[in-house]
Amino acid sequence: MKILESKNVIEEGDPVLIRFDDEVTYLIEVNSSRKFGIHRGQPIELKDLIGKSYGDSLDFGRAKAILLEPTLEDFIMKARRESGIIYPKDAAMILMKLGIRSGSRVIEIGTGSGALTLALAAQVAPEGKVYTYDRREDFIELAKGNLKKAKLLSYVEFNQRAGHEPFHETEVDAIVSDVPEPWNEVELIKASLKNGRRIAALNPTYNQIEKMAEALEKSGFAMIEAMEVLVRGILARPGKTRPEQRMVSHTEFLLFAVKPAF
Repeated sequence: MKILESKNVIEEGDPVLIRFDDEVTYLIEVNSSRKFGIHRGQPIELKDLIGKSYGDSLDFGRAKAILLEPTLEDFIMKARRESGIIYPKDAAMILMKLGIRSGSRVIEIGTGSGALTLALAAQVAPEGKVYTYDRREDFIELAKGNLKKAKLLSYVEFNQRAGHEPFHETEVDAIVSDVPEPWNEVELIKASLKNGRRIAALNPTYNQIEKMAEALEKSGFAMIEAMEVLVRGILARPGKTRPEQRMVSHTEFLLFAVKPAF
């Protein structure tokens, strides 16, 4: 899978992030029969990228660009979306707190546009599996397209589910919930999660995480904790370094808990 490989020469079908000197970026897949329109200059003949290396520059006269190998963050932020997405700042904390690694089996409740699915799939590869569930078929198809672009589709199993139905999998290593009323799923989560393993629930409001924390405690879960991850950039410039005025602030509250042996 190309996202898992370290390579430098660009080939047919490879993903490329084109970054212009004005910070505009495009995430494309090299297709020798296609042109790609850009905001400055003539469309790019994608066949001209074949044989170039990641890190090479392109000169468009009044504009310059650099060819980069996309990171997981690029795939997440450039994903096609019809719903809010989980930002990399939150996805990274979820992966760390749940201990997800290569070989892990993970249930995701609420596929949405597949942004978090991308992060989970990249982390469990090449031996693990993500079992993702959503009630909407159009979201599932959208997420499949985003996973396919990142060459991660084979690590994910998609399921349509109306809610309140048992999951097909048991003894999984982690469960992530991104649905409006996760407290209705606690007993189903408990039935599918291994003892000693962790759950993450994502919700945007205090009321939701409060109700979920109460439901987890009543069900016997331990180590219940909630947090918010904020990211503020720094303008690093000689003699006038300062924080940026805009920041990625509230997106979701993250609630974590452990299932003990009952």
